[in-house]
Amino acid sequence: MKRWSIAGLALLAVVCVLAVPCQAGSLKAGVGRAEITDPEALPTNDPLYVKALVIDDGTLPVVLITLDAVAIGELGRVPSTYLSALGEQIERELKIPPARLVVNASHCHGVIRNDVLELTVQAVKQAYNARVPVKLGSGTALEQRISENRRVRLTNGDQADMRRAYALPADSEVVSVGPIDPEIGLLRIDRLTGQPLAAVYQFACHPIEGVPTGGNTADYPGFASRVIEENLGEGVIAFFLQGCGGDINPARYKDATHPRDAEPLGNLLGLAALRGLRAIETDAGASLNLISATLSLPRAVDYERRIIAIEAEQKRLMRELRPTNINFKAFLPLLIQHRLSPEYPGAESQRYLHEKQSGFEGLAKLDTANRAELEAYLSNIRAMEQLTRLQANYDLLKMHQAQTLAAGSKLLDVSVTGLRIGDFLLVTFPGELTVEVGLKIKKLANRPKTYVSGYTNGYIYYTPTQSQRTNTGYAQEDCDSLIAPEWESLFIEQAVQMIGRL
Repeated sequence: MKRWSIAGLALLAVVCVLAVPCQAGSLKAGVGRAEITDPEALPTNDPLYVKALVIDDGTLPVVLITLDAVAIGELGRVPSTYLSALGEQIERELKIPPARLVVNASHCHGVIRNDVLELTVQAVKQAYNARVPVKLGSGTALEQRISENRRVRLTNGDQADMRRAYALPADSEVVSVGPIDPEIGLLRIDRLTGQPLAAVYQFACHPIEGVPTGGNTADYPGFASRVIEENLGEGVIAFFLQGCGGDINPARYKDATHPRDAEPLGNLLGLAALRGLRAIETDAGASLNLISATLSLPRAVDYERRIIAIEAEQKRLMRELRPTNINFKAFLPLLIQHRLSPEYPGAESQRYLHEKQSGFEGLAKLDTANRAELEAYLSNIRAMEQLTRLQANYDLLKMHQAQTLAAGSKLLDVSVTGLRIGDFLLVTFPGELTVEVGLKIKKLANRPKTYVSGYTNGYIYYTPTQSQRTNTGYAQEDCDSLIAPEWESLFIEQAVQMIGRL
């Protein structure tokens, strides 16, 4: 294996190229799944699954695994040993090398069982033993109504993000929002009789909407998969692949006037995918190609500088807090009065006119004082909101600074995979890719039906663009990250090379 230096783009050579085109009509596939919902964690709203799709061209099968889980390692119940243990067991029992496994987490925040490894092996073996001759085809669909970019650009040039952990900046400070990727990547696999066997659909959006009961849920991908499976027929399994959803939220994510409910979003996505799947014509002449590589990325080295900058901004905001005569109990009715009737907030206009006629202006002077108090209190609220945003991201920087020091290495090795099934092209990465990364790769690759999935074969937290990573406004994607800004160009170059070889 040849390792390149950081100066040489910090790329590792492709460590394995496992690709043998199959002959027409020789492709086989099988599906399997197991429920992984933890029944004791929360009341179960809908089931969480591990699903396996084994595609075999007569040489070495490819195993595509999807998990209704938040991440593969680091976060949630999937242990850091999961991938290595899974690869060892599948190779031992089925003779399939670990490099042939592509494991994607939906990033839903449901709680899964602790025996997820054993259930994954069960699903893979079920799929392997159920292989039948198949034909397949690919396509695309669009759904623009269920997602929104959670980053906003501010009047001062900074960027902020939308989280339930803190408030957005004031509307007057927001000038633009980032893009979304409405494309749904589709792969349909049929038995030779034409009966559907599997449907793969790829889409970019955080599955963090939840359900009104607050129960355990696979979120919108679970509902979308149910729509697809119930409509395509008995025995079909729908596989959701999370895309570049790092900075993409469900639409109206911050809406405080309606219960959180992922089901309508999932229904919209499922129906859009279903329409696209039904338009696909399958054939038996497809081929299979998989490329695996290890990519060496530079770890972040600027934690201390960014931490110091946040501490300085926190001190500045604290100094700008202004003393007020009013508390919140007094502030709220005063604010309503002054917004409802700016000229006569304290009483009816008749009282003001009588006072003026009599030479007394007590109400007018009180209003002037109260306006100053309101402005001071509002300024303090805005400072408090900014302090909250800063503190949440400060804590993330401190956490990753400690992780980086403990790692004792300037490089972070990650697994990158390129997969072609027919003319369905997929490049994977273990980080929470933001949407612009995927859009750039699609444009540079210039090949239709090309998709990029994060959250795959590991987890290394957020991987924002270089511009996002150097944002001075401090958003979660910028701070909840282990890698230096240069990572983006390294991965994009590797991804485009892989696509070219597929």
